[in-house]
Amino acid sequence: MFHRCDSSSVRRAAGHRRIAALAVWLVLGGIAAAQDSPSTIPPRLAFPLLAGVTHIDVLPDAGDRAPAGVRRITLQQAQELAAAANPLVRLGQLQVEAAEQHRLGVKAQYFPSISGQFENLHLSEQPGQLLTVPRPFVGTTLGVPVSVIAQDQSAVNFTVVQPITPLFQVRQLVKIARADENIARAKAGMPVEERAGLVEKTYFDLLVAERELVMAGAAAKAVQSRWVTVSHSTTRASAEQQTDMLGAGRSWLLAAAKVKDLTGSLADMLGLPANTRLELVPPEPFVDHLSLDEPSVNASPANTEVIVAEQTAVKARAGSSLAKSAYIPSVAIVGGWLYQTALAESVLPQNFAYVGVIATYTIFDSGKRERTVRELSAQVKAADLSVELTRAKVAAAMKTSYLELERSRELVQLARRMVSAPRVVEANYVSGAQEGDAARAQLEAELFRAELEYRQAYARVKSLMGDK
Repeated sequence: MFHRCDSSSVRRAAGHRRIAALAVWLVLGGIAAAQDSPSTIPPRLAFPLLAGVTHIDVLPDAGDRAPAGVRRITLQQAQELAAAANPLVRLGQLQVEAAEQHRLGVKAQYFPSISGQFENLHLSEQPGQLLTVPRPFVGTTLGVPVSVIAQDQSAVNFTVVQPITPLFQVRQLVKIARADENIARAKAGMPVEERAGLVEKTYFDLLVAERELVMAGAAAKAVQSRWVTVSHSTTRASAEQQTDMLGAGRSWLLAAAKVKDLTGSLADMLGLPANTRLELVPPEPFVDHLSLDEPSVNASPANTEVIVAEQTAVKARAGSSLAKSAYIPSVAIVGGWLYQTALAESVLPQNFAYVGVIATYTIFDSGKRERTVRELSAQVKAADLSVELTRAKVAAAMKTSYLELERSRELVQLARRMVSAPRVVEANYVSGAQEGDAARAQLEAELFRAELEYRQAYARVKSLMGDK
């Protein structure tokens, strides 16, 4: 029995098959081009997905040697390189050094200061020469010409000044300078912590992206196998396989681009060339030993925000005391040595020493001192209140962060059990190497996500505790 075939149906089926073949060729060509071009994807992950792959190494062995042109790196090494390449670290060090030198400069005001002065003058006119002597019997005066002021004058003067009452003001200035230095030291470690956290996140994101690339490759391989075995006589099946193949190829290309972008970002943080190919060593399982009952968790005197608030209060109290010292006269002891030729020796010796006391005091300043004292007293109260609010905020954030740490700790423990479960190993034998590696890569991606969240929660708790 014969059936008549519609020529138009045959032509449509042949056209669909040609379109499907062209789509597969385009996808395969794009993947091959991505593989042939220089990429930052590790060689063990940039495999020919649709060219007879039999096995994929998901986790590189730490004892293996990295392939040629690939730099193997651990998380600790990456953080050390990033810290060395971070210009903000040097900026923080310079700020600490500047604050320290400022404090030492203010502290030097405790000690006496020695100053020198030299002058050499020539008067354009001869000074008057007259000595007046009274004549009691006549009732007049007699003028006798004498040389009192010289036309050419020279003087050398060395003065030593030791402040007395200003030492109280210096003490308050030293407190303010020391508070600024403590604030600079507390903030100096923040760029290091921020860069270390950013490197850690990028490192784990790249590990996850590499596993996603493995899964995308396995999915593309599976789609190709189904497309090869499908019957070409079914037009509907060919269209479905064509759509699946395009989606699988697109997923692989996106995963490969993500790996490349993250590798370039990580290399830039480490100060390496942008085209550096990296092979990341998965970190050892992280374990913390924190407990909510520890005093260091409940109280955080070393927290940066708390330190800044406390030191700001110290500066406010010192400023208030400094304003009150304006009511005290400024007294200083002065001593020195002078050599001069301006006056004759009969009036003033050419070479002599002197010592004395100088006192100054502002009698009336239209209430400026009183207003300043009231202003700074209000600032002291505001600073003390700010310290209490900051401590309460940090304590609340500490408890919340610790609860997040406990939750992430449980999640990462669950993920570790799932990765090491026997069924993951059995999958390599039951479902084939390709599907087994894809399943393991998916579990490892979830493990790395949980590990990153766990480490970030721990870092937040340690940051609130003030541990560097």
